[in-house]
Order: sequence, then structure tokens, then C-alpha cells
Amino acid sequence: MPDDDARRPDFSHETSCGRVPVCGIDEVGRGPLAGPVVAAAVILDPAAIPDGIDDSKRLTAARREELLLALRASAVIGVGQASVAEIATMNILQASFLAMRRAVAGLGRRPALALVDGHLHPPGLGCDARPIVGGDGLALSIAAASIVAKVTRDRIMVALSQQFPGYGWETNMGYGTRAHAEALVRLGVTPHHRRGFAPVHKILCEAGSLTT
Repeated sequence: MPDDDARRPDFSHETSCGRVPVCGIDEVGRGPLAGPVVAAAVILDPAAIPDGIDDSKRLTAARREELLLALRASAVIGVGQASVAEIATMNILQASFLAMRRAVAGLGRRPALALVDGHLHPPGLGCDARPIVGGDGLALSIAAASIVAKVTRDRIMVALSQQFPGYGWETNMGYGTRAHAEALVRLGVTPHHRRGFAPVHKILCEAGSLTT
């Protein structure tokens, strides 16, 4: 883990915009070979921001779970996902944008501004948006969204691993680890694999099963 002196996200991006409410948006799961892409939108209460919010990648799984509980008690949260079928239909970027729109819709209230992790923001959010590169390490609302999205998607992949054992989704979360690639060759492709992604596509071509 990084040392305690490393820069942590703060609330300055939210307060400097002069508009309320502000939500942070982040997504998890663009790169895996299997499973949905999940996005979260979070509106923090400035008077009740849980201690320790950070980019989800800098936190342990246990700490993310603790912070999710604290966020559920103090923040407004929306979660959205795009399925493997939607990823195949519209590509991973557009599917990520779809998940983000669904997350904002899930807030139940319209934010005045959305701070979005990355250099792009999705169209059709229903509010103004501002992309922030590396936002999950800079803005507390985006960091909070990264935690919500990460825990939500991890839980989905652990549940799917019970239905489709052998791929290691309970630990690799669908990413293309060596063990996952070997399991694809040994066990074949599941309905939850992204068939348009190169390693999965290659196996399907070799098996002559692209239309199955």
C-alpha cells in the first residue's frame, strides 16, 4: 500500500464549482474478459464524509467493504451496469457510458454537475459534466464512486464464480490472468465471457464456434 504521506483525494473539486449537488462518477470493468462493466455515481454529504475515502485501487478489499457501509449511511448512491450482451453490441466505451448514465439515473435526484473519472464524459447524463483525468485519486466524490463500483462488481464476479467454477473469477474478477486464459482453453467460453475481446475471440475461432 502507498505510504500515508501520499496525496489523497479532497473535496476541493466539488466545492470550487459553486454548484450543488455534485456527484462523482467512476466505472470498473472495462478490461476484463468476462462480466459486466459497472459504474457508480455518488453525492457526498459535506457534513458527513467518511474518513479514509481514496481511490479504490489503493485500499484493501476489507477497507473498501467498510467504506461502502459508511457511504450507504451518509451519501446518495446510484449504481448502473452494462451487460456482456450490451458490451458486444455497442463496444466497451459506449457500454461504460451507458452504465454511467444508469448510475446517475439511480441517484433518484438530478445533480447539478457530474465529475467523471477520465478524459471523456458520457453524453446524455441529464446534467453538466466535467472529466478529470486521474479523478479517483483527486476528487473525493469520484473516489467514493470507485469504491462503490469496485465492491459491487467484485461481488457480482464472486457470485458468477459459483455458477461457473474453474475460471478463478472469485480472485481475478474476470481479468485475463494466465490461470483464466488456461481455463478458457480447458473449459471453454461461458455466456459471461466477452466474445469480442481478443483472447476469447481467438478461442472461439479455434473451436469453430463463433455462432454458438
